Amino acid sequence: MSDSSIKVYGALRVSVKMLLMWNSRIQIDSSVTVTTSILEVRNLIVLTESSVISSNKNLAVYGQGLLELTGHGDAIIGQRLSLSQFYNITVGPGSLLQAPLDDDSSKNLVTKSRCESPSCPMDLIIPPDDCHVNYTLSFSLQICRVEDVIVNGLIRGSIIHIHRARTVIVDTGGMITASELGCRKGVGKGNYSNGAGGGAGHGGRGGSGFFNGKVTKGGNRYGDADLPCELGSGTDGPSDSYGNVAGGGMIVMGSMQWPLLRLQINGSIRADGQSCAKPTTNSDGSLIGGLGGGSGGTVLVFLQSLVVVEKSSLSVNGGHGGPLGGGGGGGGRIHFHWSKIDAGDEYVPLATVGGSIDSSGGTGDSGGLHGEDGTITGKKCPRGLFGTFCEECPVGTYKNVEGSNASLCIPCPLEILPNRASFIYVRGGVTQLSCPYKCILEKYRMPNCYTPLEELIYTFGGPWPFALMLSCVVVLLAVLLSTLRIRFLASGSSCHSSNSIERQSHHHFPHLLSLSELRGPRAEETQSHVHRMYFMGPNTFREPWHLPYSPPNAIIEIVYEDAFNRFIDEINSVAAYDWWEGSVHSILSLFAYPCAWSWKQWRRRIKVHRLQEYVKSEYDHSCLRSCRSRALYKGMKVGATPDLMVAYIDFFLGGDEKRVDMVTIIQKRFPMCIIFGGDGSYMSPYNLHSDMLLTNLLGQHVPASVWNRLVAGLNVQLRTVRQSSVRSSLIPVIDWIKSHGNPQLEFHGVRIELGWFQATATGYYQLGILVVVGDYSIPSLHQSEPLDRSYSEHTGKAATASQEKYQQMHSSQYTSHALARKRISGGVTGGLIDDATVKSLEVRRDFLFPFLFSCTIQDPLDERIPCSC
Repeated sequence: MSDSSIKVYGALRVSVKMLLMWNSRIQIDSSVTVTTSILEVRNLIVLTESSVISSNKNLAVYGQGLLELTGHGDAIIGQRLSLSQFYNITVGPGSLLQAPLDDDSSKNLVTKSRCESPSCPMDLIIPPDDCHVNYTLSFSLQICRVEDVIVNGLIRGSIIHIHRARTVIVDTGGMITASELGCRKGVGKGNYSNGAGGGAGHGGRGGSGFFNGKVTKGGNRYGDADLPCELGSGTDGPSDSYGNVAGGGMIVMGSMQWPLLRLQINGSIRADGQSCAKPTTNSDGSLIGGLGGGSGGTVLVFLQSLVVVEKSSLSVNGGHGGPLGGGGGGGGRIHFHWSKIDAGDEYVPLATVGGSIDSSGGTGDSGGLHGEDGTITGKKCPRGLFGTFCEECPVGTYKNVEGSNASLCIPCPLEILPNRASFIYVRGGVTQLSCPYKCILEKYRMPNCYTPLEELIYTFGGPWPFALMLSCVVVLLAVLLSTLRIRFLASGSSCHSSNSIERQSHHHFPHLLSLSELRGPRAEETQSHVHRMYFMGPNTFREPWHLPYSPPNAIIEIVYEDAFNRFIDEINSVAAYDWWEGSVHSILSLFAYPCAWSWKQWRRRIKVHRLQEYVKSEYDHSCLRSCRSRALYKGMKVGATPDLMVAYIDFFLGGDEKRVDMVTIIQKRFPMCIIFGGDGSYMSPYNLHSDMLLTNLLGQHVPASVWNRLVAGLNVQLRTVRQSSVRSSLIPVIDWIKSHGNPQLEFHGVRIELGWFQATATGYYQLGILVVVGDYSIPSLHQSEPLDRSYSEHTGKAATASQEKYQQMHSSQYTSHALARKRISGGVTGGLIDDATVKSLEVRRDFLFPFLFSCTIQDPLDERIPCSC
């Protein structure tokens, strides 16, 4: 339609596919008997350029697409208006949706039943599923089954009901209003007597009117603050000819079953009471007291989230009293019925409020009193949340009951809060009496926020008991050190001769070199490398590094066995610690444990440099068969991992061996065992250190990039392995090797297996991997094998005792054939670890080192001499 006009007398029932109106009008003038007109548009309705659809009776507009009122003058007006089944309704700037009509009779017809009955209309709370116009329903303007409602213009009605919508957006400049469209009298009407008019009541009591010393009370409160559904009340005048002041109407959005997903207010939503602006006069023109203000109406919203932006408003204010003493109207009621309130860690704020939400009472004129404020409520909040919008209780309070009152957030008891702590924020609020807190500085420790020293003191009962215990410990240490001194002096004469090399190394320190200053292996070192022999033991003061007697199979052809055993004696004496180093460590462990760890690392670093200096400069390499190696001092080199937990000696060919012997010797490099650094503790986790020499050796079979990725991935797994739970924490490492490590290496003919190696008499063993190249059979390593000749001829009383002790300790645990003690790679003893054998590993715990150290003295030959303590 364009520049057209259609006027219908009776009722209009039409069904079209699309309705486009340009400066056009459809006017329906219904008779008394025909009350409802139906306009059904299957696709699109667009009104533009002041187009109007109006009816003086009921009007229902159905559609399946878009309903858009584009601009100024566009309107849909009816006595009752129902818009339904559109996916979107857009009310453009200056456009209008209105029901009822503007005349007083039309307004009274819609609100009469609701003003006379104080009961709540249930069809607004639990509406029917259909969206048909029905005389029995309470609404005057209904929007039903519409996905999105966008309001840039005006929606005006006495009882506005938006049902089964997803989102409602009142944009800037838009308004949904039921102001001054409520009851003319109503349950809480304001009275008028002797020239004084009291304000109407609703959520708050109406203000009393005052004129010439006479007072008229305002209307009473009524309705339910937790689920309001009442119209605002009006006020009486001197007579019917003066008219009435109306209260605010009612706006209901959503329902119990179909709440709004989101309500966003950029403009305004109002259900304010009417103000009386004109003075009241007698028939002779003299002024008398003014009428009271109407009370605010109701805004009831069933929703999931709310956004009220800055400079927007939501109000149910009471009207102002008329001139000469009119009382102000009471405020109305606003209620937010939240459909879903997440609590605890899943809590999400329900509302973002930057504008105003107001239910103020109206002001009185002259001596008239101010109307009371109305109510703004929300659904009862779960534990930890409070207020209309179910916000988190403030930090330092808790709430363990349901409800919205702020007084339910009770301050946390200060008795549970340490002096150096403060309460902290908890998502979803605190629901228990024991409020969480944290220490004010990181240096303090939970739960009492003590320093480490204070924590130690109060662990033993406080300052006085701790001082007493400390005194006893000092006395015991004094006695212990005195005893050790006496024993050392007694055995000093017998130890001087055998410990000459150690004394010489102790006093021979021209300077110390760091590990980073050592020269990296060159290409010729890689080609001439024969074997890497690892030191045994954890490198502690109680059990220092030591090498086993008898050369491994890999080097037996390049060394003299007798000279090699003498070299073992000498290198073990160099690797041993002095008694006072362990004593200092024991004392520091009791009083300053961080210093004890630093002391141990410092002494280990010095010991590594001492071993390197001895092999490089002091030892004559007489155990090597190669004349060139003995002359150049290049047949052996000492190295260590960065964490100083594992040390080793690399053996190299001298270059003057026979070619046939060189080929045979080099072929014995594999299978190769690589020992892990670390001990499974927090400070020293297990790790695989692949230096340049190892990388070059394996680079002959595996690309360096593949090997470096394997090392990096394996180290990630090893960081989670703890010695205290080695059986369980090694299982992911085994699985990783099967699923990620070996599939990459087998492509290049290489395979690795996890294993334990070099067990000592005390039960200490080292973890590592076994690298196999070519056709070497891994399954053969899982078969029980007897000790070979070189191991069975292990010389020395200490070694024999260690072997017997080891076999005795593990005879019950290592019954599995896979963990049988045997040489698995060039003379290195140990066994492979898989899903079955990992359960047999021993978990080694040692809590009594300070006392055990005092009971043994270590001689240079690594023999344990029991003390008589």
